[in-house]
Amino acid sequence: MTSASTRTARRRYVLDANALIGLLEDRLGAAPRVRRLLEEAFRHDLPLFLSAVNWGEVFYIAWRLHGEANARLAEVRLRQLPIVIVPADLDRATRAAALKQKHNIAYADSFAAELAIERGAWLVTADPEFSKLGKSLSLCVLARHEK
Repeated sequence: MTSASTRTARRRYVLDANALIGLLEDRLGAAPRVRRLLEEAFRHDLPLFLSAVNWGEVFYIAWRLHGEANARLAEVRLRQLPIVIVPADLDRATRAAALKQKHNIAYADSFAAELAIERGAWLVTADPEFSKLGKSLSLCVLARHEK
């Protein structure tokens, strides 16, 4: 019989931008859970995934909220984590655009959803918008950050 942590360690995860922002800003509802996923990724050599489009969203938000220097520091920190940045090629962009059209979700969110579906991974997010995709997407839901 396998333990819950063993089963969790074998799952693949895709981070939404808000999950990574939650980690970088040490938000109570997100950071501890994302840290646990990163620790499991290190321990089992099974990286988390992030779309390059969603990384751009994180970088933009970090810059807007905390300035360019802090956004650059976030990039340095990201490169030290077991996160694979997946480029947005033509096929991925087409699939993401189709998800946006079919489910009326934000364009950047469609890249996170597309990557999770393509990789058979759980999407780590605090955004309730992803529930629009129903059973086609497995969600690891974080607490929403209230502004």
